[in-house]
Amino acid sequence: MATGLGDNVEARIARLEIPWNRYGVDPYGISRAHVRWMMGLFGLMYRHYFSVKVFGIERVPARGRAMLVGNHSGGIAIDAAMVLAACFFELEPPRLAHSMIEKFLSRMPFASVWAGRTGQFTGLPEHAVRLLEEDRLILVFPEGARGTAKLFPERHSLVDFGTGFVRMALKTRSPIIPFGFLGGGEAMPTVANAYAIGKLLGVPYIPITPYGLPLPLPANMQIRFGEPLVFEGDGNEEDHVILGYVDQVKRVIADLIAAGRQPQPALLNAAGSSGARVSP
Repeated sequence: MATGLGDNVEARIARLEIPWNRYGVDPYGISRAHVRWMMGLFGLMYRHYFSVKVFGIERVPARGRAMLVGNHSGGIAIDAAMVLAACFFELEPPRLAHSMIEKFLSRMPFASVWAGRTGQFTGLPEHAVRLLEEDRLILVFPEGARGTAKLFPERHSLVDFGTGFVRMALKTRSPIIPFGFLGGGEAMPTVANAYAIGKLLGVPYIPITPYGLPLPLPANMQIRFGEPLVFEGDGNEEDHVILGYVDQVKRVIADLIAAGRQPQPALLNAAGSSGARVSP
């Protein structure tokens, strides 16, 4: 007999390889109950609100340290939520990815507490390094808030990448799993950003949409994972070496986005319903 989404979330949480204590909390303060709530919400979005197709999920390691690195778009971090959902619902065993969130969220009491309880931490190098050294899976968007601020015509473009993620990958000997995310701009078709209002509210900006509200619309989405990238070094390389590695990652992500924009009717029709796992 088919089980509901709530039953599926509970069953998958039971298979997470996380050392919960008897209170359902792990050494980082991540709460099993909070993760259940988050994945219940993300699961509804992933399975029923958006139409998400996932390509190449088998390239994400089932265990061990790794860094998911991709492009941002869509006004707010819809892309991060859907990548977290893909790793939880599509991988076997399921994995809880830890996204490196923007620093402004740490200044918002409610948001910062919920982020920490669900395993999402401020994007500081020490946080990422510690998680990777303990064989966790982390999620990084090197474009930062500039990526989510893209206007609708720019949704498939890439802005400048930060370089810290490469130094962290080298220092911890972690593979980088590049991914291209498509559909965020369609879900949140931003026509302008209200920076002044955002500053008053303590956020980088407020996205302005044609329908007035910064709320996502149902949209077709794709997450395309590429082959793992492993670079030589220890993280102390000269800037020009690091920049070369960053450019390689950026080119791969651009290629994944371009591949997702190509019409592939047979493959997409075979994928079936939303939240489908599709071979590359």
